[in-house]
Amino acid sequence: MKVFYFCLLPFAFCLLSACRPAAAPISISNQPISINNVPQTNLPLPPTKNVENLGWTRFGSQAEKLGDYRGKVVVLDFWATYCPPCLEEIPHLNELKNKYGDDLQIVGLHIGGEEDQARVPEFVERLKINYILAYPEDKLTNLLMGTNNAIPQTFVFDRSGKLTKKVIGFDNFIKADLDEAIEQAVNKK
Repeated sequence: MKVFYFCLLPFAFCLLSACRPAAAPISISNQPISINNVPQTNLPLPPTKNVENLGWTRFGSQAEKLGDYRGKVVVLDFWATYCPPCLEEIPHLNELKNKYGDDLQIVGLHIGGEEDQARVPEFVERLKINYILAYPEDKLTNLLMGTNNAIPQTFVFDRSGKLTKKVIGFDNFIKADLDEAIEQAVNKK
């Protein structure tokens, strides 16, 4: 029994000392830590352009930017055809567009990738989408979505171009939040 404890004690010591996580790198200068000259940070990098100058390309190849719709309430919705919550949200966005007409500009930004693009025409026809559809500029996607790639992500901008609401996903609670944010933005002149 003494031999067993004698062998167990060094084994336990080695096991406990070997399973420690690696130490975090330390900086020996004022420059941020980087790997292959790519800064390592959990903070988003600032955009190179103002959000009003970021935009999208419509399915018909016409480039637009958020600033083009100054004076209107703008809803940017990031979606894909394979996204079940998107299937629930899009009919509601159609209803909102019908309700508010020219006071509300909805832009559906497809981020499903190249493999999903072939499914878009049938998807649009099936859901009778009545608002602009486009492909977002990468910088716009990165700025608004950050590191969270869950979809749908919906952003409400007021008439002055200020972001007033961001929602991720879609259910009855999110629907109510979205409706309230849009109504407030539309009624604020």
